[in-house]
Amino acid sequence: MDRYQAMTTFVRVVETGSFSAAARQLGVGQPAVSKTVAQLEARLQVSLLIRTTHGLTPTEAGQNFYERARNAIQEADEAELAAKGAGIGLSGRLRVSAATTFSRLHVIPKLPEFLAAHPQLDVDFLLDDRMIDLVAEGVDISLRMGALSDSTAVARKIATGRRSVIATPAYLARAGIPWHPADLANHDTVIYSQLPSVWSFTRDGAAVSVSVSGRLRVSAAEGLRAAILADMGLTITSDWMFAPELERGAVVRVLEGWSLSPIDLWAVFPAGRMMTAKARQFAGFVEDLMNSVA
Repeated sequence: MDRYQAMTTFVRVVETGSFSAAARQLGVGQPAVSKTVAQLEARLQVSLLIRTTHGLTPTEAGQNFYERARNAIQEADEAELAAKGAGIGLSGRLRVSAATTFSRLHVIPKLPEFLAAHPQLDVDFLLDDRMIDLVAEGVDISLRMGALSDSTAVARKIATGRRSVIATPAYLARAGIPWHPADLANHDTVIYSQLPSVWSFTRDGAAVSVSVSGRLRVSAAEGLRAAILADMGLTITSDWMFAPELERGAVVRVLEGWSLSPIDLWAVFPAGRMMTAKARQFAGFVEDLMNSVA
């Protein structure tokens, strides 16, 4: 039995959840996939898969084998890519985790360029505003903004963006324009629950911190955008999150004489695993995108 092929087959079975789907992706018959997994279990003398109502699920031993086999395949692919040279396009599957709104506005619309450069590459995008377990989810690279909560994370800063207090012209016409951070106490504030409710401003070396509150608190950036565009108040946000609206004047900045700390965009990689060429090149692609936006 070809060990590399057996590992590749098993990894594909786990990721697709069935023998038939794995067979379609591998371009072989289902009996060949079933036989390969059975031979693998016989050689290892352990059960790797169990059948459930949702398909095939790895056992504890199967999950451990899957994670190590997937890493081994990636490292083998890295070695092959290095031997062939940088002119060869990427291949296989790239799993990306990123915040929903940021991806929708800035990354996914440009993704055809990346895919065109690498016609043998497939991309899985996991869209979630929360930080997920990269290893458990099989993620190659995660795009995250702000401070990183995990000090052990392998990360590279790829962009820095401006943060602003923004609102719609309609809301400001109704509620007035704040000229000093203290004026925010008299305004409706839409709170993004993943950020602190104390906003810190600086001007001419002086610092002012304001504790804000509001009747609406949202847990996702899409909800924040919807609330602001519905004239429900003002908020503090990265300019990235409202780039189209800022450009056409649908929202405007206030308190522009005051500075807010910038926000960083990070490429985060799974701890304990070698960074793949796919992840490294995708990070460079996004870095170039955001530099062009800036």
